[in-house]
Amino acid sequence: MVVGLVRLEIHLPYAQSLKDKRQVVRKLKERLRARFNVAVAELDHQELWQRATVGVVSISNDNSHLAQVLETVVHESEKILKGDLVDSQIEYL
Repeated sequence: MVVGLVRLEIHLPYAQSLKDKRQVVRKLKERLRARFNVAVAELDHQELWQRATVGVVSISNDNSHLAQVLETVVHESEKILKGDLVDSQIEYL
């Protein structure tokens, strides 16, 4: 059994309030959950307007399948966030 974690660092320079930021983060979380059946949560910077860290977790008994799902999650996040995605890291436990 393998657990995979994706950490997404997001910078939202145009966000003028927490409401603006939460709208973007909520959209990302909903799409990733619906398309990939993964767990998604905002991990850090909850009170900052222009910054967010989002974690995505999945579990599988097949390493290659898990790697494919997590890579696809990163690519989908890039499409959704465009230039706002600053960094992404994939970890396996």
